[in-house]
Amino acid sequence: MARTHTSRVDKLLSSMGYGSRKEIEKMVRAGRITLDFAVLRDVAKRIPITPDLAHRMKIDGEALDPVAGIVILLNKPLGMTCSHNDEGALVYSMLPKRWRSRNPSISTIGRLDKQTTGLLLLTDDGDLLHHVISPKRYVKKTYRVKLARPLNGTEDELFNSGHLLLENENKPLAPAEMEIVSETEVLLNVTEGRYHQVRRMFAATGNHVEGLHRERLGGLSLPDSMVPGEWRLLSKEEIASIFQ
Repeated sequence: MARTHTSRVDKLLSSMGYGSRKEIEKMVRAGRITLDFAVLRDVAKRIPITPDLAHRMKIDGEALDPVAGIVILLNKPLGMTCSHNDEGALVYSMLPKRWRSRNPSISTIGRLDKQTTGLLLLTDDGDLLHHVISPKRYVKKTYRVKLARPLNGTEDELFNSGHLLLENENKPLAPAEMEIVSETEVLLNVTEGRYHQVRRMFAATGNHVEGLHRERLGGLSLPDSMVPGEWRLLSKEEIASIFQ
């Protein structure tokens, strides 16, 4: 049987962004933290890190955040940047403030550029992040693309050929599937995540992408009910659906 990992209360809560270890100590002394309905009195107490800890421990009567391995689904709004350091509006600003101090840190799984909207995942699980973005996993990404000019009729064959070379690259793109919605709108399925890939694909055909929205990642779809800027945690079943 695998041994259950344990952690000191102050170290655990500090890594989850609740404050410095000194601040956690003050919270314990003030009786603000409970475990299994009993007030914690020892900041050095080692507690087992189990999946149900988020329900068993409370701070000021509020349930603890998920301890680790969280995956967040966000409907990314227009104009937001997938970065920790860039200037301007960052996607992380839409999450609880303390989550920006978690260790390991929460990062986006891949990136959507500033002018791209839709399904974006964020996680503190490094293994999951690399599994999703790895080219070897062939996780399909579905984009709704709105174009400046009508299709010329060659796009589907070109994108699906496996021979398209983007400008300044020497490795052809993997085949991509395209479904025509109208003469200026398509659904495009790609399995890679090269820099500005979808925009550059249509630029290679002499067209310009005016609107780009990611609707699906693997078997996970962005719910129609989610408004831009809204986020929620994914269940284990939803995470598994990405690879289906």
